[in-house]
Amino acid sequence: MMDANQFRGHEQLVYLHDKESGLKAFIAVHDTSLGPAAGGCRMWNYDSELEALNDVLRLSRGMSHKNAVAGLKLGGGKAVIMGNSRTDKSEALFRALGRMIDSLGGKYISAEDVGISVEDMEIAAEETRYVAGL
Repeated sequence: MMDANQFRGHEQLVYLHDKESGLKAFIAVHDTSLGPAAGGCRMWNYDSELEALNDVLRLSRGMSHKNAVAGLKLGGGKAVIMGNSRTDKSEALFRALGRMIDSLGGKYISAEDVGISVEDMEIAAEETRYVAGL
């Protein structure tokens, strides 16, 4: 169940459904007061969009705290892709993700996380420079 408190403190939430590639994803930017929001992108077989939304909000908030405790000049953000990481990956999907990340103009920097490989993020990086961990 969605709780309105989940949104508390979040600066931006982006949803993308790219029909051509099949990409369904959320990016949550929790806080950029210390710097750009940084956090990985995970691909998970969520039972619903609501489950994915709850996860991206929870994870982005956690990244704000993690980056601050580590003393990094980074805020917290996260991306989640709805899909099976074993069967739903494609070059088109990660190119669409890269364009989605790029549309935020550097407010969010992504990297690999659960279900995502360096090779996947290298494809996304062909569409945006806001990818780390390569």
